Amino acid sequence: MNKKVLTILEYDKIIDMLAAETHSGVAASKARRLTPSSNRDEIISWQAQTSAALDRLLRFDRPSFHGLTDPRAAIRPLEKGGVLGAGELLDICRLLELAADAILIGSKPEERDILSGMFDGLTDIPELRTEIKRCIISPEEIADDASAELKSIRRTIRGMDARIRDQLNKTIASSSDMLRETIVTIRDGRYCLPVRSEFKSSFPGMIHDRSSTGSTFFIEPMEVVNLNNELSTWFAKEQDEISKILKDLSLLLAPHTEVISADFLLLLDLDFIFAKAALSRKMNATEPLFQGKYIQLKSARHPLIDPKKVVPIDLTLGREYDLLVITGPNTGGKTVTLKTVGLLTLMGQSGLHIPARDRSHLRVYREVFADIGDEQSIEQSLSTFSSHMTNTIDILKKADKNTLALFDELGAGTDPGEGAALAIAILNHLHERHITSVATTHYSELKLYALKEDGVENASCEFDVASLKPTYRLIVGIPGKSNAFAISEKLGLDKQIIDDAARYINSDEKSFEDVVSDLEKSRITAEQEREKAIRFRENAEGYEKKLRSREERLEQSKERILRRANEEAYEIIERAKKVADEAIRKYNKWMDDPEAIKAMERERSSLRDAMNELDKNLDAASERAPSHRSDETHEFAEGDVVMVHSMGAKGVVASAPVKGKCYVRIGILRTEVTLDDLEYLKAETKQAKKEARTTTRTGKLGRSKAMSVHTEINLIGMTTAEAIPVLEKYIDDAYLAHLTQVRIIHGMGTGALRNAVHDHLKRNPSVSDYRLGEAGEGGYGATVATLDYGN
Repeated sequence: MNKKVLTILEYDKIIDMLAAETHSGVAASKARRLTPSSNRDEIISWQAQTSAALDRLLRFDRPSFHGLTDPRAAIRPLEKGGVLGAGELLDICRLLELAADAILIGSKPEERDILSGMFDGLTDIPELRTEIKRCIISPEEIADDASAELKSIRRTIRGMDARIRDQLNKTIASSSDMLRETIVTIRDGRYCLPVRSEFKSSFPGMIHDRSSTGSTFFIEPMEVVNLNNELSTWFAKEQDEISKILKDLSLLLAPHTEVISADFLLLLDLDFIFAKAALSRKMNATEPLFQGKYIQLKSARHPLIDPKKVVPIDLTLGREYDLLVITGPNTGGKTVTLKTVGLLTLMGQSGLHIPARDRSHLRVYREVFADIGDEQSIEQSLSTFSSHMTNTIDILKKADKNTLALFDELGAGTDPGEGAALAIAILNHLHERHITSVATTHYSELKLYALKEDGVENASCEFDVASLKPTYRLIVGIPGKSNAFAISEKLGLDKQIIDDAARYINSDEKSFEDVVSDLEKSRITAEQEREKAIRFRENAEGYEKKLRSREERLEQSKERILRRANEEAYEIIERAKKVADEAIRKYNKWMDDPEAIKAMERERSSLRDAMNELDKNLDAASERAPSHRSDETHEFAEGDVVMVHSMGAKGVVASAPVKGKCYVRIGILRTEVTLDDLEYLKAETKQAKKEARTTTRTGKLGRSKAMSVHTEINLIGMTTAEAIPVLEKYIDDAYLAHLTQVRIIHGMGTGALRNAVHDHLKRNPSVSDYRLGEAGEGGYGATVATLDYGN
């Protein structure tokens, strides 16, 4: 892809945004080298990688690549027995740590994707990591425990250092009048004292340095010379031992150079791919499809314009037409449309998602050419025309059917008649060669050309004459109107001048502009009617859905009521029959008088006939809609237990009735119902009030619990299996204590404990909502849960 078009379309700014999303400097450098590919298979593979990384990014933690450096130059000397420095060894240790973390995160998805093979290719060398971290504290410091010999040497050095300082302190005490300051300094690795220049001959010792003014000499007292010599010897032994430790670590590392190089390349690619995914998420972008030789952008947005201000465009190119002519007023969005088409094409061919609606299509082009410049001035010089024509000629020479050509204000900068003729000829030449092209223009001649020519289409950027502002909406199929007269009149130009100007317009051109104006009015009217029709349809569908839902609820309620009435009626009958039979059996047992027995039998027969008749009446009543109200005279009050027949459920009145309605609490649901829908349950109301009195006594327990339950719990250090039972009991205690909000501290770590906590909170009926902590609440290391008490 030519570098000129990358600059014109501001592709480099997209690359800077991509580089900013990487974790490591090496991946940022890789991002800055990214250029569009023209290999369709490679592009599709890149896009699949970006989509897989985005899916992982949204579902799991992003692997960390902070601290990744290129180890290949450092480890190359190991093949010949070279020794690495402490900093180089730490960089390799960090690389292995990143590989270990990535292996853990890479195994999370249950289904494999295109990135699974990359994660599988990573190798961890835990014993090497452990040994390097044991021996090296920082690039400048080796741990005392790196070897027994080093530990012994440093113990000796510390002892000698103490002896030297003791001796120097004695010298300072006895010769303080000869010293500039009573401090100990180090010169050339040896301990010295700052001696006044007038005493340098009388102060016994070796001169190592003097101040810039010459007033102070730094002298090593004679009594510590031998100690300093011995200390230097031990320092040399320390360096020898450190060199030995680094050599041993390098020998331990040498057999793994290929693994380390492979890990680096995989981590570099993963950092780069996840940066693409992060940029996609930031832009709210989607994966474009490359399924044909056409472009179809759905609600496409220019990625460098503020998302709150950018106006999405819909555009198709390469199906019914391969040449699009865009017209409209200046600052109306023509150039933005041109750049959007070109830049999104470059992004798609670089494996980047594009800011457009899902299932937008792009075509793979071998080259993209663009002649886009600032053509907004009224007077344009010949040099400007010459410059643009030079670019156009270069494009015509290089373009073929596998290229995309973009022209801004084609033919502008010269005589309008000649410029329009040239523009038509150039576009016709491109069209005959089947070169996909988009051009913006003011010329009416190009509008007519697009109307007459097959495979060429008009488009316009909408302009609101009433407000004198562009809407930036792209309308394909209708040419744009210049609006010069309308705009001038709105700005205050005399009407007589405008009418006079109209006389100088060619009649054919005037007729054409009138046609365009009528088309625009018809389009606006059609769009308004279409929007009305859509609203009417949506409203009708909403009403239809509500009616269906209401009918279903009524039918279900009717079935529940009838079933309940039948069941209760039969239960009453059975109980009555049992009572009657039992009573008669007792009478039979107690009475020996035959006449009494006969009378009792007649009574029982009569009772059975009456009960059978009652049975029939209940069956008949169950077939009719029963009355919901058990007591028409009852005045509903807060706390009454009722049956809500439309919902087939029991509830408790939560508010005093107002205008034939009241609120009823059914479980955690609080809903408004009509009084006709309620049945007062007297016995259950008495029982509920009795239990309420008991609850006041248990309230003391709740207050006691509230005094002892903290508003947060710390689960750090627990396994998932240990933490969940503890969390469950804590939520129960907090609920009993009537805490409204609690904080669960789980730390960040791998995220396993956090995910388990969230999964439990999601299923716990006592929890209505939860979120990650904010600044001051523990951030990602804590979760804040809100408890639900059903009100």
